[in-house]
Amino acid sequence: MKNWIKKNKLLTIILILILIVILTSVYHSYKPLPEGVSYEGDVHYVSEVSFLYDLTYGDKDNLQKEHKIFDRIFQIIDDAEEFIVIDMFLFNGYHDGEMDYPPLSSNLMESLISKKKENPDVDIVFITDEINTTYGSHEAEELSMLEENGIRVIETNVKVLRDSNPLYSGIWRVFFQWFGQGGSGWIKNPMAEDAPDTTVRSYLKLLNIKANHRKVIATDKTAIISSANPHDASGLHSNTAFEVSGNIIADILKTEQAILDFSGGGGLPKYNGGQTEEGDIAVQLLTERKILNHVLKEIRKSKDKEEIWVGMFYLAERKIIEELIDAADRGVTVNLILDPNEHAFGQQKIGLPNRPVAAELLEEGQGNIELKWYNTQGEQYHPKMIYFNRAEESTIIGGSANFTRRNLYDLNLETDIKITANNKEQVMKDMDDYFLRLWSNEDEIYTLPYETYKDEMPIVKKAMYRLQKIFRFTTY
Repeated sequence: MKNWIKKNKLLTIILILILIVILTSVYHSYKPLPEGVSYEGDVHYVSEVSFLYDLTYGDKDNLQKEHKIFDRIFQIIDDAEEFIVIDMFLFNGYHDGEMDYPPLSSNLMESLISKKKENPDVDIVFITDEINTTYGSHEAEELSMLEENGIRVIETNVKVLRDSNPLYSGIWRVFFQWFGQGGSGWIKNPMAEDAPDTTVRSYLKLLNIKANHRKVIATDKTAIISSANPHDASGLHSNTAFEVSGNIIADILKTEQAILDFSGGGGLPKYNGGQTEEGDIAVQLLTERKILNHVLKEIRKSKDKEEIWVGMFYLAERKIIEELIDAADRGVTVNLILDPNEHAFGQQKIGLPNRPVAAELLEEGQGNIELKWYNTQGEQYHPKMIYFNRAEESTIIGGSANFTRRNLYDLNLETDIKITANNKEQVMKDMDDYFLRLWSNEDEIYTLPYETYKDEMPIVKKAMYRLQKIFRFTTY
C-alpha cells in the first residue's frame, strides 16, 4: 500500500509538471505582444527611393563583388548631424576563415566611434540581438567598444516575445531559464571556429529560437531598410536594401522605441523633419505580422498577365506558397530566385526549406511558375524581397523578413518597407534591371536552372519540411 501511495505521488508530481510545461508553452506561444510590435505605418509620399544591392558572383577562387549597401551606410553615418539609430541582428567578426571576409563589423564600429569623437552631440543608439554574445556566454568585443566610447547599446529583451518552438519552449522556461547563461563555457560556439566557447545553458536558450532580426539604420536625414548584417561571415552575401527619407523616419523610430520600452533602454531621439509630402512614390513601414498581411494582399491582387518576382533566402510560409500557386492558376507569371540553402555559418545544409518548396511550386504552378537558384559559392543569396510588376504601377515589399512562420507571425522582430509607384520611377526601373540581370545571366552566371539542385530524395525532404512545419521545430 505504501509503495502504491509513493508511486501515485510520483505520478501526480510528474503529471503536474507536465501540465505546467504545457500551460507555459501555450501561454508563451499566444501571449499579448508588447506595445508597438506588429506595426503598420501611415502611407507617406516621397520623391525618391534608392534601391541598393550587394552581389557576389563568379568562381569561388575568383569571386567578384559589387557591394553598395554598407558603403552607403558609412556615408549616412558621416552625414548625420543629430542622431543615428541602428538596429542590426548580427554584429560580430567571428568566422571560420574559409573565405576572405570583409571586416564589416569592425568597419561599422570604427565608423560610429569616429563619428562620436568628431561630434559628441550626435545621439547614437545601437540596438541588437543577444546572438552576438551567444546568448549571454561571453562579451561581444564590438559592442563593448561602442559602449566605452559613449554609444548607447541595447540588447533586445526577446523573452517578452512569443515563443516559436512550443514543443521546447515550455521545458526551457520551466526548468532551465532560471540558471542564466554566463560563466566559463566549454562547448564549441555554433557561430564560428574562432568564436568563444559557450555554456550548456546558452545552448539551451539558443534552442528556444527567437530574435530581433531587424536590419535598419535611421538618421535625422535618411534611413536604410536592409537584408544585410554587419557581420564578417555574412560579408560576402548578396543582399538588398532601400534608402528613403522623410516622415517615414518617425515611424522607424517609433518601432525601435518599442524595443527600448521592453528592453529597459530609455528613450530615442525624435525626428523633427515634418517634411511636406509632395512626391509620387508611396512608402509604408511594416513590421512582423503586418508584412505577411501586405504580401498576401498584393499576391491576391495580382491578375492575369502580371508578374511576381521573388528574391528570397528562405521561402517556407504555407499561406504565401499557396497564394503564389493560386496566382499562377489565374495566369500570373511567378519567377523566383532562391538561395539553394547549402550553407549557413560555415555549416553544410541539406536544402531545407527551399528545395522541397521549389519542387511543390513547379509541380503545382500550371506552367506559370519558374524558379532559378542563385549560383552561390559558399556565401548566401540573402535578400528578402517580392516585386509585383504590373502594367502601370508596381509594388515592392522588402527588408529583413524571410517568408517563414518565424519571420512573419510576430515571433521574430522584423522591418520591411512597402513601395508603390509608377513604373516610370527610377526605383521600379532599377528593380526591373536587377531581376532581369540575374535571370538572364547577361554578363555572368548569376543563376542556375532548377535541375541543378533538384532533390535526389524529394519525398524524404518534403516529409522533413512538413514535419518541421507541424511541430514548429526549425532554425528558419
